[in-house]
Amino acid sequence: MDPVVPSAPPPDPATAPPPEPPRSRDPEVELLRGPQSRFSELVRAVRICFEFVRGFRALHFVGPCVTVFGSARFREDHPWYALGRQVGARLADAGFTVMTGGGPGIMEAANRGAKEAGGRSVGCNILLPQEQDANRYLDQVVTFRHFYVRKVMLAKYSYAFVVLPGGFGTLDELFEIATLIQTDKVADFPVVLMGRSYWAPLLRFFDDMVREGTISPQDRDRLLVTDDPAVAVARVREVALSDFGLTYGKRPKRKWFLGE
Repeated sequence: MDPVVPSAPPPDPATAPPPEPPRSRDPEVELLRGPQSRFSELVRAVRICFEFVRGFRALHFVGPCVTVFGSARFREDHPWYALGRQVGARLADAGFTVMTGGGPGIMEAANRGAKEAGGRSVGCNILLPQEQDANRYLDQVVTFRHFYVRKVMLAKYSYAFVVLPGGFGTLDELFEIATLIQTDKVADFPVVLMGRSYWAPLLRFFDDMVREGTISPQDRDRLLVTDDPAVAVARVREVALSDFGLTYGKRPKRKWFLGE
């Protein structure tokens, strides 16, 4: 009879190493998984660099822009969608290219308003697990894999930012722009919040922040809050003309040898 070999004791859950998380096809998830091989991180850095370059080249001639932020979840019959459409049309009438995140909801509304008014409409779309499709009112669309690259593009080419009701993504974009202005990383561009009733709780919180000293009254006063698209666009146009000359300085010329 063969000898009985005792089986190995089961591993102690308290001391066993945690299982490695499953790999994702999303490059942003992979980037934030922590330290990885030096070669893979070098390759990733090169890919990110090329994504920046691709965005710079694609948007080099878009002209003076205003970026409109807002939720992707509002449908065509929603009042906030109608407001975004009015804003896009008035911005186009004032001579601005309307830039958005390129998706549905408020983004589509602003692009649609600009397109219907005969203006220029541009979108910086993002690849998401839910596959956010670019809306059909875009003259030009650039699709990015990384949120932070996309946010740079939405800020780089704009003279002003109009923020309509939205969720976490809209708040992220609002606070990013507010922080860049507060810290003098970008010029003091106009930031307009549209939809007084929606933003009222946030504005009360800003007042609390002023009282606590975590922001200054000047930071709070940088935000124009209105329900009127005419007031919003008049503010944008006034600041663009008086402070920034409604131009990027000497307009770049297209170079045939760069495929422009």
